[in-house]
Amino acid sequence: MLDIEIETHPLAPFTPSNAKLLMLGSFPPPETRWKMRFYYPNYQNDMWRIFGLCFFNNKDYFLDIPNKNFHEQSIRDFLTEKGIAIFDTAYQVKRLKGNASDKFLEIVTPTDLTKLLEKMPECTHIMTTGDKATDTLMLNMPMNVEKPTIGQSSQGYFANRTITLHRMPSSSRAYPLKLEIKAEAYLNLFKEIGLL
Repeated sequence: MLDIEIETHPLAPFTPSNAKLLMLGSFPPPETRWKMRFYYPNYQNDMWRIFGLCFFNNKDYFLDIPNKNFHEQSIRDFLTEKGIAIFDTAYQVKRLKGNASDKFLEIVTPTDLTKLLEKMPECTHIMTTGDKATDTLMLNMPMNVEKPTIGQSSQGYFANRTITLHRMPSSSRAYPLKLEIKAEAYLNLFKEIGLL
């Protein structure tokens, strides 16, 4: 049996002090797929297209199309201004197949969510962007907090505050839903929590 290396999260949590919303994925893809040293760095992932549609009615707003890349600084500045934090639910993982698929991701160490939230006193909303992320998040939550279904939310008391959990459609192209339909679900959430 091959000994699979344990990977530790390669990025620091992005935690603006004014954050109201914490976005949690599962874990970054292998670095060979990165276009920037930031979250959702794979050009094939639609997260930044979803944000472009929601906030600017333009899926290419955060894209550097000629170079098949992203405008990383614009993304960082925008998230800071809006009060949106990002990290992942896993701090350490094993890639069972060496790829980016959540299906073959073994969570070794979940993220210490309490410690993360301490940096963001105004954060009362957590959004997950996939099944694996949601399941891993629920390991942190008290037993009485319900796991939200796609497009739905649930509430619970955690880290000395009432937190609303939101489960969003995955921004991965492997998740078979049109970009515009995914963006609509995100748009409704951003409106609900007052970011739009």
